Amino acid sequence: MNNAKRRIIYERLREANPAPDTELNYRTPFELLIAVILSAQATDVGVNRATKTLFRDAATPAAMLSLGLDGLKAHIKSIGLFNTKAQNILKTCRALLDEHEGAVPHDRAALEALPGVGRKTANVVLNTAFGEPTIAVDTHIFRVANRTRLAAGKTVRAVEDRLLKVTPAEFKQGAHHWLILHGRYVCVARRPRCGACVIEDLCDFKAKTDT
Repeated sequence: MNNAKRRIIYERLREANPAPDTELNYRTPFELLIAVILSAQATDVGVNRATKTLFRDAATPAAMLSLGLDGLKAHIKSIGLFNTKAQNILKTCRALLDEHEGAVPHDRAALEALPGVGRKTANVVLNTAFGEPTIAVDTHIFRVANRTRLAAGKTVRAVEDRLLKVTPAEFKQGAHHWLILHGRYVCVARRPRCGACVIEDLCDFKAKTDT
């Protein structure tokens, strides 16, 4: 795929959604960080359902720690891997208080040093909370990037690096959101909705559908 086609793809995605954002509900960088940790192998809908009461009762690292392990688990038990996530969240809250004065660090290395926080989570926080032009690659974006040939790669990191290289600067801030939403609702895994796709004529996917 050439760069001219890539630009048109992003222009169409931007036209369809001029102000893309995460579907996770949050009010602060801390709430976003916790929501993203919880979202691993879980749906945003499920996470939002759990955090509605969690963030009402514990919207800061100190308040989250005060819940204790059992109290936190009671809030997030509907989410997959909640036992491990609860342990990591409490460790992260302790690290935020001990090392960052209770604030979410605006730094990749510091974010990735937090328990339960990997590169993808750090990218989401840097992009969505702090406005950095990072692109977090999840399963949806990995699929869309390879299926369309927008940024083909055999690994998540390869796709991320390729997207950062070929995405024009003006689109980098929104690219993560446009691509994840496109993969979630249009370019779905089993049977993509090519008939409803605004970039269908620009996509290099061979087995297109009429739906």
